[in-house]
Amino acid sequence: MAVTIKDVAKMANVAPSTVSRVIANHPRISDKTKKRVREAMEHLGYHPNFIARSLANQSTRVIGLVMPGSAGVFFQNPFFPTVLQGLSEGADEKQYALQLTTGKTDEEIYEGVVQMVQGGRVDGVVLLYSKVEDKLMMYLKERAFPFVMVGKPFKFVEEITHVDNDNFRATKEAAEHMLDLGHERIAFIGGDLNLVVTIERLLGYEKALREAGHPLRDDYIIHEEFLREGGREAVNELMTLKEPPTALIVADDLMALGVLNTLDDMNIRVPEDISIISFNNVLMAEMSKPPLTSVDINIFDLGYQAAKSLIQKIEDPKEPIKRVIVPHQIIKRCSCTNAPKQQKKNP
Repeated sequence: MAVTIKDVAKMANVAPSTVSRVIANHPRISDKTKKRVREAMEHLGYHPNFIARSLANQSTRVIGLVMPGSAGVFFQNPFFPTVLQGLSEGADEKQYALQLTTGKTDEEIYEGVVQMVQGGRVDGVVLLYSKVEDKLMMYLKERAFPFVMVGKPFKFVEEITHVDNDNFRATKEAAEHMLDLGHERIAFIGGDLNLVVTIERLLGYEKALREAGHPLRDDYIIHEEFLREGGREAVNELMTLKEPPTALIVADDLMALGVLNTLDDMNIRVPEDISIISFNNVLMAEMSKPPLTSVDINIFDLGYQAAKSLIQKIEDPKEPIKRVIVPHQIIKRCSCTNAPKQQKKNP
């Protein structure tokens, strides 16, 4: 005979409604009562029927995750599996499940999210990106459907809850680190210009150079995909310049790996001939040759805070709009050193 919620209530000496609230992790139930009820559930082998509860509450307890592109590209870059771990832990704490979009194009992803929302498959959505132009974000906003962004919105910043780093400041600090080492010819390898993170980091780079009195050079700014191939293409272009840079700021560790591989093919030494600082501080940054100096943006926490913020919005529609800033720090390794003595002054 199946164990029921009434059996758990009887053993824990509480009302069945209290057991339901403990299952839902209701904040008004004391930790002592929660502990007693959970011990009774474990002793009796009781497992809540979340499907039945969802039907009764008109809630799926599922969060939709929207990727910036196809799943194939998504899992090539270690940023996304790491942010997914944070999302998973944040969702699991409140007993929510995750559902990924599976479209291969922007249009397929859009249609998939519309089906998620209108089909009642999810209670809320996390956008794992922030674009300059994004009709999906506008669709969710216009429907007043609960959603959170990982990244700073390009528009409606005060109207959308988002979790982000201070990317402007982080990149300014990265550029200042190179300037402190005596570098003047500093290039920037960024991602897609339709991504707000790229714009924020580019502005931070430019601000540091202006404050140091160095002119900005258009040929030192290149934008590619956040993939190893993007790094290869960018550094091939930079190192064929008449006056190549002595330092690189690369917006992603995976791109930086492509940069390192290509420089090695060119017999250009890191850091003796050129210094590199990248972003994300994933495992490959530590394991590369040489180990990369990288800006740790606490990717796991970006995901965890996004899940936490979305669930708060789902469970309390009056939850105020907020911006959660996850701290960053530069992890110094072996890919940066003082500028080569033969470095020429900028014209």
